[in-house]
Amino acid sequence: MSVENEIEHQKIDNREIVDSLLGDGSKEDAEYPIEHHFSCANFDLLEKAAVDAFKLGYEVTDAEELELDDGAIIFCFDATIEHELELERLDKDTEELIRLADKHKIQYDGWGTYFIDENGLILENDPDEDEYFE
Repeated sequence: MSVENEIEHQKIDNREIVDSLLGDGSKEDAEYPIEHHFSCANFDLLEKAAVDAFKLGYEVTDAEELELDDGAIIFCFDATIEHELELERLDKDTEELIRLADKHKIQYDGWGTYFIDENGLILENDPDEDEYFE
């Protein structure tokens, strides 16, 4: 998929995630931890992308090693930033991070966040479906 197609597809996903959260009653004006996910089979490429994400103002987690179902090993990290669920901001951030992933030849795997109830408490699972939001 081309970078431009990936950006357009992600914008659709952004709307679906926000609509789902708000439709389930998540607090509209809360500050959400937005966790952007990255992966790559090459640790060195992933590490360079993590440094660039940090320079862009994201909090970056340590890389983790994962074994896929087929036995392949990949490395992954999250780049987290906090802000309201504003589509314009999410679209800007995801485009920036998709381009960063493309620059470093790694995979941008989308983003996730948590349900925040009316009291501002973060619930890690969807209260109706017992599944994570992503």
